Amino acid sequence: EELAVRVSFFGDEVEQILEIDPLTGEVLAEREEVQIYPAKHFVTSEEKLEAAVKSINEELKEHLEWLRSKGKVLEAARLEQRTRYDVEMLQQVGYCSGIENYSRHISGREPGSTPWTLLDYFPDDYLLFVVESHMSVPQFRGMYHGDIARKNTLVEFGFRLPSAIDNRPLNFDEFTKRTNQVVFVSATPGPYEQGLVPSPVEQIIRPTGLLDPTQEVKETKGQVDDLLEQVRQRV
Repeated sequence: EELAVRVSFFGDEVEQILEIDPLTGEVLAEREEVQIYPAKHFVTSEEKLEAAVKSINEELKEHLEWLRSKGKVLEAARLEQRTRYDVEMLQQVGYCSGIENYSRHISGREPGSTPWTLLDYFPDDYLLFVVESHMSVPQFRGMYHGDIARKNTLVEFGFRLPSAIDNRPLNFDEFTKRTNQVVFVSATPGPYEQGLVPSPVEQIIRPTGLLDPTQEVKETKGQVDDLLEQVRQRV
């Protein structure tokens, strides 16, 4: 668990398997073979999967009754066929196509609850840079609304259970609650950024026409040691 494995390819064939130090990149050993298992956070225990299947079946039964009460016989038949097949796949092989649509059941979240994202794993004092914020901020807002509009259509016509809506991006309020220190980078900041920062800082990158610095591409071997040496020379 303290080491890393680097697999080198020549075309579509494995050329070399190396055991390396994940920090320095130093080669420690060459391997003939290696066993790679799924990361733990991608694995669901049998108990959780059984609970998820039970929850999916309960939601399916309830929603089928609602669809049939509204005279949506075709939608009910379509939903039942698809969901029964997905449940069978989950029970037999542990996964199915579109398994993310059942993520609320598998993770045991409450209906309508905020999904977990990478932001939940950052420390409280992390710094977020929003590049081209005049474009990015509207996209943050649009992702949620676009996703829920598409999912509502799938649910309406019997392609997915209503719980599929909970497999979604954060809405804008949820996103802002998970940010603390934010730097918005834009030549033309939008009204949202201007409202947060009345006196923006102007960054002059370089005059037009100035040549870019020479770029040097180095191999990954010993990259951390090389980085530290470059830092020592300049600090």
